[in-house]
Amino acid sequence: MYTVILKKNEEKKVLNGFPWVYANEVYKIEGKDAQGSVCEVRANDGRFVGLGFINHQSKILVRILTLKNELIDGDFFKNRIIDAVNYRKELGYDDNYRAVFAESDYLPGLIVDKYGEYLSVQFLCLGMEVRKQLIVDILVELFSPKGIYERSDVAVRKKEGLEERKGYLYGEFEPKVQIIENGLKMVVDLENGQKTGYFLDQKENRDNLKYYVKNKTVLDCFCNEGGFSLCAKKYGAKEVTAVDISQKAIDLVLENAKLNRLDINTVTDDVFKVLRDYRKEKKTFDVVVLDPPAFTKSSDTVKEGYKGYKDININGLKIVNKGGYLITCSCSQHLTLNLFMQMIKDSVKESGVKAKLVELRMQGKDHATTIGYDESLYLKVAVIKVI
Repeated sequence: MYTVILKKNEEKKVLNGFPWVYANEVYKIEGKDAQGSVCEVRANDGRFVGLGFINHQSKILVRILTLKNELIDGDFFKNRIIDAVNYRKELGYDDNYRAVFAESDYLPGLIVDKYGEYLSVQFLCLGMEVRKQLIVDILVELFSPKGIYERSDVAVRKKEGLEERKGYLYGEFEPKVQIIENGLKMVVDLENGQKTGYFLDQKENRDNLKYYVKNKTVLDCFCNEGGFSLCAKKYGAKEVTAVDISQKAIDLVLENAKLNRLDINTVTDDVFKVLRDYRKEKKTFDVVVLDPPAFTKSSDTVKEGYKGYKDININGLKIVNKGGYLITCSCSQHLTLNLFMQMIKDSVKESGVKAKLVELRMQGKDHATTIGYDESLYLKVAVIKVI
């Protein structure tokens, strides 16, 4: 087993809940073992700190599993997954939800999303990758799913020395599956959809539209598969327009609308362009939803990402009718809550409107975050009333 000895005082943030040890925080490494194995982490004075996965190819040298000196075996992972699932079940999650949220469930690098009778999973670090079959066997035992699909086609794996990959891990099935979300039928594409197939983290925020859309005209920007659009129509919106640059996404919006016998207008185009065109045309809406992809995926791109968020928010505010609402989101961990609020202030000021903050929300309760690990609080949602 490797023993990782930290520089002086570097153990403090780990003991306070931060789950990573960076290579530059390490004083020395003793012993020898395979990469992806479990190592011991000790403070500079020799005190035991915890156990975690080690990977010399990653800047994150150690991903902490536990602060206890305990056996890391199959039962350890099984019990952790059981704890994670039981938490969701206690809150009433059933048909679709995030069952395991990586470091926030003390299972670093492992994402498990439940879509009806199927699971979609991601293995994002070497330690989990080398235990993939063990994890799959545990998931089959606990969920008895009809199938498990892997969506480890994410760039972060390259930082772990791993190739991107996706495909079947258990069972053979049609990767387009149907779920029930907020009382609506939804077709989710596990093979080609966003993330693991769909943005489950917005479920409660989509349902929250019920307070704002009755008898209103609604514009859903970056609509993906239409979750916000369908909820808006379900809760009595007079007219809904869904916009996305992806024709595949728009096709799923139309398929999901037909499944639920709902009428939704669609536009396949660049949202930045559409918002500017609506401004020129003086076309307005009672409610505008902005749920863009992450414009900044690293600390190096925050400045440019900030400009992108501000651009769509200024234009969004400009086409909201007086008394209407802008519902704006950011799913980037690098656009912190403080930056998100500053962006909203700047956007309101530069748009020339008067507005007030009605709600500030985050990701769903199945995506709960660990105190001490701010990176897991990534989704911010603000409801703004134009006055």
